[in-house]
Amino acid sequence: MRNETIAIHAGYEPEATTHAVAVPIYQTAAYAFDSADHGAALFNLEAEGFRYSRIANPTSAVLEKRIAELEGGVGALAVATGQAALHFAFVNVADHGGNIVSVPQLYGTTHTLLSHILPRQGITGRFAESDKPEAIEKLIDENTRAVFAETIGNPAGNVCDIEALAKIAHAHGVPLIVDNTVATPILLKPFDYGADIAVHSLTKFLGGHGTTLGGAIVDSGNFPWAKYAERFPAYNKPDASYHGLVYAERFGRTAYIERARSVYQRTMGSVLSPFNAFLLLQGIETVALRMERHVENARKVAEFLRGDPRVAWVNYTGFPDSPYYPLVQKYLNGNASSLFTFGIKGGMEAGKTFYDALKLITRLVNIGDAKSLACHPASTTHRQMSAEQQRVAGVLPETIRLSIGIEHVSDIIEDIDQALETACPLSRLQAAE
Repeated sequence: MRNETIAIHAGYEPEATTHAVAVPIYQTAAYAFDSADHGAALFNLEAEGFRYSRIANPTSAVLEKRIAELEGGVGALAVATGQAALHFAFVNVADHGGNIVSVPQLYGTTHTLLSHILPRQGITGRFAESDKPEAIEKLIDENTRAVFAETIGNPAGNVCDIEALAKIAHAHGVPLIVDNTVATPILLKPFDYGADIAVHSLTKFLGGHGTTLGGAIVDSGNFPWAKYAERFPAYNKPDASYHGLVYAERFGRTAYIERARSVYQRTMGSVLSPFNAFLLLQGIETVALRMERHVENARKVAEFLRGDPRVAWVNYTGFPDSPYYPLVQKYLNGNASSLFTFGIKGGMEAGKTFYDALKLITRLVNIGDAKSLACHPASTTHRQMSAEQQRVAGVLPETIRLSIGIEHVSDIIEDIDQALETACPLSRLQAAE
């Protein structure tokens, strides 16, 4: 099936009891066992089924199957937020210690996770000088447990060369983990280019309505954990907490996602509620259509900004002179993201005035909503980073991040125009020139 059909149908057939067409909300904490032996088999991971909603839930299971099929993976785990998904994704490869090598262009909280939080758990985040494959390879050593990148950086908008990063990671015996939140599997399927694990903030484009937090980890099933037994003992040695179970032997291609659920979801409990899973499924049904409108609107807004004399610069990868334009053609079929940044003449103070003058476009830190959204990253999402870290991540003091929604594009442009006039009147600019 194709994306549009998968987004509506995958993972669910009308259930046998009521034949409900909509996915039911299974608002239950626990599930009855047929017998003591049945309960034991579920907890020993010997039988499929549901035992407790902290571990798995039928509504969430439909969401997981749908996301896994959209990405072309063998399984998925839905969790409470995108940040929880990233945390589980990292510790699930490095809970015996080691380092994660990352591109520098990251969402601010992800940078904090790798630079400050995970080191307290014995996992080091290493940031390359750029997103170039050769810069990544310089930092890989015998203690590296994964390479990490955002397929499209937030807010930098950079497009990573997934195929090249995957080849380098695999040459060193480690998986490539990618955050595919901004691209979504509608624009880019990273597993097609060698990525091993994909992470999503479902709060963003996949959910699409700005109402519901959620995250997901998707397993491609392609990384050979058994081949690198010494580097990944958690998959190849008996797990004492499960009576000696060996994940690579028991689960084969689904070892990664099954361990994420059985070890981390079960014990740390970052649970997505069934109601949130239901709401996210409603959003996913329209994601393919929304992405078309997001992309087209963003192109028109970027062109308007580039042609306006009040604007100093526009960082939009859909322009042919962007260094990422060839990667947009290769990986995104020419569909540049609706997330991009720009700066107006007058620097940070003019940028703040512009930001405060917006009327239709909402000022907040979310992205991927049906509504158009704006953010000043230096003072919000990336505030915890140093000025140099911000610069490398693609954030300047005057940077305004736009997430272009699906409203009529003329209304979006008119709002930007009036805010530009407030911050940097064209008459004043012409007089200065």
